Amino acid sequence: MTEPRIVTLTVNPTVDIACTAESVRPVHKVRTHSEMQDPGGGGVNVARVVHELGGNVCAIVLAGGFPGHFLEELLAEEQVPSRVLRIAGRTRISYTVHDLARSQQEYRFVAEGPHVSADEWQAALEAVEREPADWIVASGSLAPGMPEDFYARVAWAAARTGRQFALDTSGAPLRAALGEGLALIKPSLGEFESLVGHKLRRVDELEQAASTMVRNGAAARIAVTQGHLGAVLATATGVIHLPPIEVEARSAVGAGDSFTGAMVLALARGATDEDAFAWGMAGGAAAVMHTGTAHPARADVERLHAKLRNVA
Repeated sequence: MTEPRIVTLTVNPTVDIACTAESVRPVHKVRTHSEMQDPGGGGVNVARVVHELGGNVCAIVLAGGFPGHFLEELLAEEQVPSRVLRIAGRTRISYTVHDLARSQQEYRFVAEGPHVSADEWQAALEAVEREPADWIVASGSLAPGMPEDFYARVAWAAARTGRQFALDTSGAPLRAALGEGLALIKPSLGEFESLVGHKLRRVDELEQAASTMVRNGAAARIAVTQGHLGAVLATATGVIHLPPIEVEARSAVGAGDSFTGAMVLALARGATDEDAFAWGMAGGAAAVMHTGTAHPARADVERLHAKLRNVA
C-alpha cells in the first residue's frame, strides 16, 4: 500500500529557541544554558512529527529574512521535506526559558510575526492547491495582514481537490472555517471554550458541546485536549474520553502539534477514529517527555500508544 501523503501549511512559522536558566529575575542579566534551536510554528511541528513517525510529508512554509533561511536550514538538518515560499518580512523568533529555581517552570516569549501581503498569502493558497496530498494540515496562528477567513479558503481549496483537511488554530480564524468540510479540528480546552462562548466546568459539558458542534456540521471530528485531564474526541458516532498518559514532563511546547501530527498520520493510514485518537494522545505525551519543541521519539510514541490501547 502506498504511504498517504500529508502536506502541512505554516503561514507564521518561527525559529524556536529553548534554554535553561538558574533563575529568571527582573532587571538582572539572565544567563542561559543548554540552548536548543528548532524549526517551529504549528504546521512545521506537525510535519516534523509525521516525519519522525515514518510518514510521507511536505511542509509548505512562508519564510523571510535571515531567520527564514535559518528555519530552512533547521528543517534540512532534520531531513523534513519542505517547500519554502519567500516573503518580504523576517520570520519571527520565539524563546522558551526553563527556570531551574522554580521547578523548571516555563516562560514563553512568542513574537507576533511579520506582515504577510495579499500576494504572499495568495501564493500559499496556490501552493496548497498544486501540491499532491491526501491530507492537508494547517496549524498555527495567522500572520499580520492575513484575512481572518484564510483557513476557510484553504478548506475550500482542499474540498475542490478532494483532500481531507485538518485545522489546528484558534479564535476568529477557526470560527470562520467551521462548517467548511473540516475532517478534524483540535482546539485546547481554553480555545474550545472561547469557541462556544462559555466555560465548560465538567467533562460531560465538554462532551455535549463537542457533540453538538459535530452534529451541526462544524467538523467531522473535534478533538479537545485538556492537558493533565486528558482529551475528548467527538464524532458522528459518539464521544470518547481518554485519560492523560502519565509521563515525566520536561516541556509542553509543541505537544498539541505532536498530538495533531500523530492523529492525522493514523487517520491517513486508515486507522479508526478511536485508534487515531490514541495515537494522538501518545504523540502529545511523548512530546512533553523531551525538551525543545515537538521532539517526540518514535519509539516513545509507539510504546505509549500500546500502553494506552492495552488500558483502554
